[in-house]
Amino acid sequence: MYHSWLDRWDERRARRGEEAKKTTAFVLDADRAFPGAKTIEALDEFCVLSDQAVSDPSFFEPPSGRVQGFERQDGWIKFPSDVVTDVDENNVVWAKITESGSFDHALVIFHHWNASARSGQIAKFFSQRGITVIEIAMPYHFERSRPGSLYADYILSANLGRTIQSMRQAVWDGRKLVCWLKSEGYREVSVLGMSLGSWVAGLIAAHDPVVSKASLFLTAGSLADMVWTGRATRSIRDSLEPKIELTDLRRAWGPLNMENYAHRLARPDLDLHVVLAKRDKVVLPELSESFMQRLKDAGARPNILELNCGHYSLAMPPYILLAGLSLKRFL
Repeated sequence: MYHSWLDRWDERRARRGEEAKKTTAFVLDADRAFPGAKTIEALDEFCVLSDQAVSDPSFFEPPSGRVQGFERQDGWIKFPSDVVTDVDENNVVWAKITESGSFDHALVIFHHWNASARSGQIAKFFSQRGITVIEIAMPYHFERSRPGSLYADYILSANLGRTIQSMRQAVWDGRKLVCWLKSEGYREVSVLGMSLGSWVAGLIAAHDPVVSKASLFLTAGSLADMVWTGRATRSIRDSLEPKIELTDLRRAWGPLNMENYAHRLARPDLDLHVVLAKRDKVVLPELSESFMQRLKDAGARPNILELNCGHYSLAMPPYILLAGLSLKRFL
């Protein structure tokens, strides 16, 4: 009976803001995803470029000189993004820093899609335990929101190219921040990602050897499958389905599929921590299980905590307390 109530609570929570999510046009927009690419009008041509990006280790490598332009004041860090978009606000990265008084360890937090607030309690908890916490704003969120938008519709949408551009921008921004933290003297840098933020944190951990620990909450490998099957992304699937098959979407968004980088996440100097929800309707458990198996097959040994709750009810006690204690032990 309790879990039936929990499922209903998750469904009510999922409906918040749903009226703002409308179907949108299906667009390739290849030049956003792959700058300098010739005009692409066919999906297969787009997928060829995606295949090339998956095998190109430099695709998620920020430009050189990436620690320039940082400003720090009154608990905030601000710096220019190396991806320039047509939304001026999105081109400046903001991050809140909660100091620990120690340079032993820094933790960068990547929030979930459409987050309305940063994780102040987490920041306070870990900063009191010697870990400096930096809560970065992902593209089109918080201070980077697109004027007039009701939610962060540009980071994840039926525009295939813009979605890749936005996620690549999030990875570049995160890696630029990690590099700056090392230049400031932090001995160890870890990343924590929640839901969509777990894809960003995971891609950073896969491509940046500076990151020593990665904690991924409510995660899976294939972003295409998550969007296609997830409760929170129905409007995006409704926009995609008349124009593209799931098999083609998987290929088009191949650069964003963490299963394609399982061998990188299995590197011996990276520790992995994963928190999953058995009743998740946003990131389906079978998608998470597939990703965990891919990691294990690649040689990774992730520390996995599975809780009998839903995507949103993970934030409720006792689940959030169990997740927090597990994260504390891991860090």
